[in-house]
Amino acid sequence: MHIFDEYLNDENVDKRERAKLWRTSIGLQAVDNLTVSGFLIEMARKHIEGEISMDEVNKMIEEHYTQKQLRND
Repeated sequence: MHIFDEYLNDENVDKRERAKLWRTSIGLQAVDNLTVSGFLIEMARKHIEGEISMDEVNKMIEEHYTQKQLRND
């Protein structure tokens, strides 16, 4: 898996750790042959960069899929 490789040698320890956690989470999805959305990747990248908190990630993902569900109903 090459996702977020650019962060694995970052001098910022927090970015490295967040990238490792996201890679693990996404890798666990792949084990079940699931793919993650581009939206999730974008949110993960913002979280790794420290632009948004994990609480904000959760909120944005929930809102995104709620809106998606409303559009599909």
